[in-house]
Amino acid sequence: MPRKEQGWITFQTSEEERKILEEFCQDSQRTKTEILRELVRGLNKHQASQASIPTTQTTTQVSQENSEIPTGEIGSSKKALKVSSRNILKGVVKKVVIGAVNCEVTLEIVHKVELTSMITRTSAEELGIVAGEEAYAVIKSNDIVIARE
Repeated sequence: MPRKEQGWITFQTSEEERKILEEFCQDSQRTKTEILRELVRGLNKHQASQASIPTTQTTTQVSQENSEIPTGEIGSSKKALKVSSRNILKGVVKKVVIGAVNCEVTLEIVHKVELTSMITRTSAEELGIVAGEEAYAVIKSNDIVIARE
């Protein structure tokens, strides 16, 4: 099946544009696909509400000291929440299963790659976790165990 029918988009960039994208990906520790998907999703959100107002780009920046996650609106700009975790994955909430005490939240990180986490119901309500909205998985772990049956 041709790439076009699979959802692939191919376009040309200048050497300078490629370098900017590659440096941004390296700094943010994300793939080109993740960055471009985020930009495309942003177009849909701002199209109706801010057709004549220029938008600002919000990014997740990773430095040696800490990571930053964009938070809610403060005035006209977004403020970043600084966290020590190095593994931050941006995704879209696919499913929220609400229990009496906890909620099971499933994020789609990239196409068909999902991550599920249990959080308290109170946290889900305070964060406004709903299907279709963007959210971040912040992973803090000393090791990852791989197992087989």
